[in-house]
Amino acid sequence: MLTGQSSHSSGMLGLAHRGWKFSHPERHIVHTLRANGYRTALAGLQHVAIDARTIGYDEVLPHTSDHVPDVCPNAVAFLFRAASQDKPFFLDVGFFETHREFPKPTDDPAFIQPPYPLPDTPETRQDMAGYHASVRLFDDGVGQLLRALDQAGLAENTLVIVTTDHGIAFPTMKAGLYDGGTGVGMIMRGPGVFSSPQAIDALLSQIDLFPTLCDYIRVNKPTWLEGKSMLPVISKGSPGIRDAVFSELNFHSAYEPVRAVRTARYKYIRRFDKRKYPVVTNCDDGLTKRLWVRNGWQTLPLCADKHGEELYDLMFDPAERNNIASRADMKAEMQSMRQRLGDWMRETDDPLLRGPILVPKGVRTDDPNAVNSTAVKAY
Repeated sequence: MLTGQSSHSSGMLGLAHRGWKFSHPERHIVHTLRANGYRTALAGLQHVAIDARTIGYDEVLPHTSDHVPDVCPNAVAFLFRAASQDKPFFLDVGFFETHREFPKPTDDPAFIQPPYPLPDTPETRQDMAGYHASVRLFDDGVGQLLRALDQAGLAENTLVIVTTDHGIAFPTMKAGLYDGGTGVGMIMRGPGVFSSPQAIDALLSQIDLFPTLCDYIRVNKPTWLEGKSMLPVISKGSPGIRDAVFSELNFHSAYEPVRAVRTARYKYIRRFDKRKYPVVTNCDDGLTKRLWVRNGWQTLPLCADKHGEELYDLMFDPAERNNIASRADMKAEMQSMRQRLGDWMRETDDPLLRGPILVPKGVRTDDPNAVNSTAVKAY
């Protein structure tokens, strides 16, 4: 999202706090914005450098934690300062919410529906109730920022983007390439084409945000961008800017090389590690994960066929549970999706084309056969 490139193109194959780094730090969006007269600041959580001061922001605002109550005060103060300056700004605000561990639920878990398609059990309801409590904290933080923009007189001239970096932290979602993991929230509000309420059904990717911002503020787009500007879709002049979106998984806590391509109708996933069982350590610990592990999730065979391939018809199987890769009538579709994925991997010089990804010196990874990350206490 911040480089307009796929993860493997940017070099961020895993988590920054585990040692992964950008191949080209100068491609972070703050450098393009600064070169075009923007003052840049970071408030709270970021996931691209061990030391936020090395990224290139003009200001890294102090905070005692990445939680909403500790991040918002200085973010709000920055907005009021920005209002008194005759210079455009870019403020990146990151909240820990809705990461785990979730806060104590404020709803009665008995009346909470777990996320689709997880089973409806006391554990999953309790877990989802905790997630709801975290969402409320996040929502309060966003509300504080929106009120500050209003009070500072900036609301009518500021584009606000609220988005998430992956699906929610439940099994098969975060750290997975099913739609529950790659489908993220995104709301944009601002002057011009962003001022009219609308819901967009076109296929879009977060790598499209960088080129969208360049077109929106009318600056030249860097040559390395792989995304496409969303403005034609947002201005209702085009039904879509792409016919497929691509996603990848390399390292969360453990190595799990997977690639996927999604069209409006189908999802094709290919595993490159020949595993037969889930890498459950890549799923964050929590009540739902513990329930699944107690019931044998770590020994449940993956849906991939013997070639590591999966194909889902999202019209009739939105939960992505019925792998139709081996169906005779899907032969042409399989060939088309394989070709799409292969072309993208070649165009972006995917390291998996040269074999397994090697772990650089200084990067910490976990055993793919473990149940929990080394950062989490075992059961």
